[in-house]
Amino acid sequence: MRMIFALVLVAGVGLAGFAVYMVKGYVAQTEAALRAERAARAKAVPTVPVAVANKSLGFGAVLTPEDIQIINWPQNALPDGVFPDAAALFPEPGRNRTVLRPIEKFEPVLAVKVTAPGEDAGLTTRLGRGMRAFAIKVDVASGVSGFLRPEDRVDVYWTGAGPDGSGELTRLIEPGIRIVAVDQTADADRAAGAIIARTVTVEASPQQVARLAQAQATGRLALSLVGVGDSESAAVIEVTRRDVLGLADETPVRPVEDKVCTIRTRRGADVIEMPIPCTN
Repeated sequence: MRMIFALVLVAGVGLAGFAVYMVKGYVAQTEAALRAERAARAKAVPTVPVAVANKSLGFGAVLTPEDIQIINWPQNALPDGVFPDAAALFPEPGRNRTVLRPIEKFEPVLAVKVTAPGEDAGLTTRLGRGMRAFAIKVDVASGVSGFLRPEDRVDVYWTGAGPDGSGELTRLIEPGIRIVAVDQTADADRAAGAIIARTVTVEASPQQVARLAQAQATGRLALSLVGVGDSESAAVIEVTRRDVLGLADETPVRPVEDKVCTIRTRRGADVIEMPIPCTN
């Protein structure tokens, strides 16, 4: 009997020790997992909800609530003009937006790429406050061989008769004007490639519109494409035919007046001048 009791006691102590060992191992694993999770949370980048497109959308497409989804976006890389949810993007039910610039799948929907709720993608939506649209007639030469597209910037040169009949000259009249449409196309993707346009519509202030209208009526306009990212302001440029040929300015020569010689003869109270041949 004592032998059986001793065996049971030894078995119980062994099982208890094994159980304690297993519990300690489980607790250690749990604590290690918790420490790893806390370290991962500390390294994680904070995110915020952002509305993105769930498919590719081109210029003129109607943006509806079915075309977006909400995802978490890194807070430190958040673009300007994002929408945090569908309510901010569509504040009024039934008033959808129109895409102004292409939006790729899973790209955030930005305010600059869509119209206001209920508006279409007409040309007026592409003009800034206080700006106007002005059409310039172009051909293959003046239109940079057809490589102009909406959103490009161009310098406008005028060629015409100089003041006071001084001959023809070319002058830079408007630097860095933004193009909003080529012919009847305001979509940069559709206008990709060389298109021989007949008109280019630019964004200009009312004062610039008046200058361009006067320049187009009194001479010829040519466009020069400005490079992407080029923010330097062009200086005042004016070139005449003599500058092109490298000729020096001519000093006007005054015509030599014929010398007139006279003699005076008094007749009574009158003095009469009579012309005679000059001897010297």
